[in-house]
Amino acid sequence: MSTFTFPGTNVSIKLVDHLTKEQLLEFPAFKNWFKTLQSNLALQRSDPNHEFHKSPYSVKHIEIQAIDRFGPRIGFMKIHATVTNKEGEYLPGAIFLRGASVGMLVLLQPDDLPRDSQKEKHVLLTVQPRIAAGGLQFVELPAGMVDKGTFGGTAAREIEEELGLKIPADELINLSELAIPEKEEGKAESCPRAMFPSAGGCDEYIPIFLHEKRIPRQQLKEWTGKLTGLREEGEKITLKLVKLEDLWLEGARDAKALAAWALYDGLKRSGKLKN
Repeated sequence: MSTFTFPGTNVSIKLVDHLTKEQLLEFPAFKNWFKTLQSNLALQRSDPNHEFHKSPYSVKHIEIQAIDRFGPRIGFMKIHATVTNKEGEYLPGAIFLRGASVGMLVLLQPDDLPRDSQKEKHVLLTVQPRIAAGGLQFVELPAGMVDKGTFGGTAAREIEEELGLKIPADELINLSELAIPEKEEGKAESCPRAMFPSAGGCDEYIPIFLHEKRIPRQQLKEWTGKLTGLREEGEKITLKLVKLEDLWLEGARDAKALAAWALYDGLKRSGKLKN
């Protein structure tokens, strides 16, 4: 194991075996997390009204405890950050780094209804093994990790891979950005405009995208039970079609589904999302 000081800071970093300094500094999840944290820690000193202004916290040390690779690249990383102030108080620093993901709310409606109708909207969910949850038939909103490219491009690609629908990225609506206003420079913390499913111990954040599509009624009936996913990557996905009004119930175990349902409902009621 080796240790180095993060460039431009006083933060010491201890590496795990088989991980180089260069590999760590190029891992997107680590880069984005550290940049965001340092930016928000700086607000303590610049803002006299900040709760921690009198005794600001800072990162002293980061230990890389373990990594998982997806082939040659780093996929997941477990770290511990030592964050303290001059009073010797600590902030919890055990973190699982995996980076950003996207969630997709795909609404299907029979095309024999008027275009302005809000009736008979259905949500496409996936049913697949999720070993981390201890189950083999986990019902959830379609989702995917952002390995490269844009959030919209990743969402469009995942929709095609998991659902079999080819959708241009510019036809997707980012519900999270509609709901979360942009940060005014120097006025608030800088955090992604997305949902954090487990902010107590994981950096993952998930913007929710919407796509609404009108299809023949017969095709709508054929979606449930359809097998999809990339079998060569171990995906064994079955589609499940549920009524929009039942999404909160059918997807009650899935944070993405609950976030999508709440965002869609709130944005509709507020007038930020038009018919």
